[in-house]
Amino acid sequence: MGNPLLRLDRSGLVLLYIFLRTLQESEAGHIRYSVPEETDKGFFVGNISNDLGLEPWELAERRIRIISRDRMQLFALNPRSGSLITAGRLDREELCETVSSCFLNIEILVEDTLKIYGVEVEIMDINDNAPSFQEAEIEIKVSEHASPGSRFPLPSARDPDVGMNSLQRYQLNPNSYFSLQMRGGTDGAKNPELVLEGSLDREREAAHHLLLTAFDGGDPIHQGAVAIHVVVLDVNDHVPKFTQSVYRVSIPEDLSSGTRVLMVNATDPDEGINGEVVYSFRNMESKTSEIFQLDSQTGEVLIRGSLDFEKYRFYEMEIQGQDGGGLSTTAKVFITVVDVNDNAPEITITSSTNSVLENSPPGTVIALLNVQDQDSGENGQVSCFIPNSLPFKLEKTYGNYYKLITNRMLDREQVHSYNITLVAKDQGFPPLSTETHISIKVADDNDNPPTFVDSSYSVYIPENNPRGASFFSVMALDLDSRENSQVTYSLVEDTLQGAPLSSYISINSDTGTLYALHSFDYEQFRDLQLWVTAKDSGNPSLSSNVSVSIFVLDQNDNAPEILYPTLPIDGSTGVELAPRYAEPGYLVTKVVAVDKDSGQNAWLSYHLLKASEPGLFQVGLHTGEVRTARALLDRDALKQSLVVAVQDHGQPPLSATVTLTVAIADSIPDVLADLGSLEAPRDSQASDLTLYLVVAVAAVSCVFLAFVIVLLALRLRRWHASRLLQAAGGGLLGAPASASQFVGVDGVRAFLQTYSHEVSLTAGSRESHVIFPQPNYADTLLSQYSCGKSEPLLITENSAADLGNPDSTNNQASFLFLRWSHLILLF
Repeated sequence: MGNPLLRLDRSGLVLLYIFLRTLQESEAGHIRYSVPEETDKGFFVGNISNDLGLEPWELAERRIRIISRDRMQLFALNPRSGSLITAGRLDREELCETVSSCFLNIEILVEDTLKIYGVEVEIMDINDNAPSFQEAEIEIKVSEHASPGSRFPLPSARDPDVGMNSLQRYQLNPNSYFSLQMRGGTDGAKNPELVLEGSLDREREAAHHLLLTAFDGGDPIHQGAVAIHVVVLDVNDHVPKFTQSVYRVSIPEDLSSGTRVLMVNATDPDEGINGEVVYSFRNMESKTSEIFQLDSQTGEVLIRGSLDFEKYRFYEMEIQGQDGGGLSTTAKVFITVVDVNDNAPEITITSSTNSVLENSPPGTVIALLNVQDQDSGENGQVSCFIPNSLPFKLEKTYGNYYKLITNRMLDREQVHSYNITLVAKDQGFPPLSTETHISIKVADDNDNPPTFVDSSYSVYIPENNPRGASFFSVMALDLDSRENSQVTYSLVEDTLQGAPLSSYISINSDTGTLYALHSFDYEQFRDLQLWVTAKDSGNPSLSSNVSVSIFVLDQNDNAPEILYPTLPIDGSTGVELAPRYAEPGYLVTKVVAVDKDSGQNAWLSYHLLKASEPGLFQVGLHTGEVRTARALLDRDALKQSLVVAVQDHGQPPLSATVTLTVAIADSIPDVLADLGSLEAPRDSQASDLTLYLVVAVAAVSCVFLAFVIVLLALRLRRWHASRLLQAAGGGLLGAPASASQFVGVDGVRAFLQTYSHEVSLTAGSRESHVIFPQPNYADTLLSQYSCGKSEPLLITENSAADLGNPDSTNNQASFLFLRWSHLILLF
């Protein structure tokens, strides 16, 4: 027995707990307070912060406020105490005139979470109104033949208070003829009636003055009175009678003024004035008198003002029919107002934001709105919607509140603002609708990096450009706005020929304009590649790079450079040799030149500008080869001077010139003779002496040549040659050689002519080299060694000066003689 009871107790506790939790949850979302009417402003209603589970200081921090749809704010929040207080005087009769229990509903909005709490405040009635009659004095006509017990209706008093504070009882001043009785009405109210207690005698007392007093049940008790003047009339034995004791009618609220609502009718069988019935309202409230009017002769009830179902849905009135003899009767009229769909829905934006950040997640709250329709039934059923094409949707929350939220991520670069049309439509016939608009700007988020107009850039800049001048601009576009679209440009760090790139090129960080800090030289570098970075000012910032290829265009800024013939570094002058028996087209020498420029600026052409013997030599236009144009004649001078010009094809063209000296000789004496003619004598005596010495040297040379031939025949050449070489100690530097030299400068190779024999003569501290060329038309390339030993005939400036100096003529002649003698001995 113990165990089942224990289980029963436990199950009961569980059920009780579940019931209490259900009760608590059902009341958690709704808060109720009560406050008496006629309180002063700031009267404490309830501790709203405690009921919401918040601290008082959180009311301001979380932006908690009261949402009111009325024109007058009845309540307020005290941020210090966290309590709900009155915002002004509350009059229950003004707020809830037609209902016995007065409840006001308000909504509390928590801004940061957009959550709404419903609060219901009951306005408690106090006895602040005394009973009152519509008229201060009334007149009742009573026939003197009226039998005791006759009843005469009296006006009812009105008290707006409710409960015990409302009208409780009536009292008639004491008199001998009349008493007061209460008659129950159809609505449950008690209406006072005057009852005749005894027979009247008009001749004894034609009028009676009574006082009807109405009392309420408040503390203290309030009262109101009306004076009753009873006039005793002559005999009128028929009372008017209405066709209906109660008239009921339903009318639509959109009836216009002057429209007939109904017509009452009362008949009186009496004749004359006693049978004429006059109609009038009795016990009519002030609001009813403003809406309806009664034709006293016809009994027609007409519309006087405008009906409004949302304010008053039901009217009750009493119509009295009285004949000319003073007899009267009453009938009740009940008018029900039928709702008409005459009120469009109302949309109230409770809270909204004017901008939303792009890329915000779906479900971001944009606005909180309330939808109301004052109509009832289907006329008051409202649906709210927005166009489906927008990235927003409406979500119902509490009561008639909706949240406007995003249903997908927004992109400011596609749509920067939205004008949202909210439509509220009721279910009436015909349906009414209301539109309101919310403008939303999409705030920018830095989600787009700068983008260059082109994927890469190629820039062509001529060399020798001015330093510091701009030569190109890049541009990047950023689809974002404000600081997110402000682009700055910079160069990616790099090096060029061992130096930082920034020392060659700079960029304007605002405009993207590139500036050359150096004057470019095509011969140093022909192209370079750099990277430009475009970076926005967002947080975090985004950037992109683009390649810029700079090509330096060649300008004709380098004149041709002659590689051969070149002036030796010791200051001597070169001489080219040509034999007298050279045929036309014989290759005397070749002018080799290069141009550091490129393209047509480096295309070279060779021209013979000046010649001591015109028509004797010609120069190849593109090869630079100097050849004989005809056979040499005896009358041709032994020394020929040629000026060859080398010109490029640039605009304007640049050129260089070289002067060639060509000696014409067949043998050594001829060469020696030519040596004397290389420098003109300063006077006739020095010139004759030099000529004699040359002739003497030539004669001795012939003698020694014959002697050498004899020695060769006797096979003593090898022994004599070794002894002579040891004695000479290297006096003879030349050796028979055939040399072809191939010279290359910057990729240009020049073919030089072949030389057959080389003889070196030393005069003093200087050396003169005599080269005997042999006809050779084959382009034979020799070894580097043999090329290095082949040299042209060189006469130093000092040696040439000594030959022309009279004071040194004898010494020079002696020196030449000994030198050639030594040479012949070697052979």
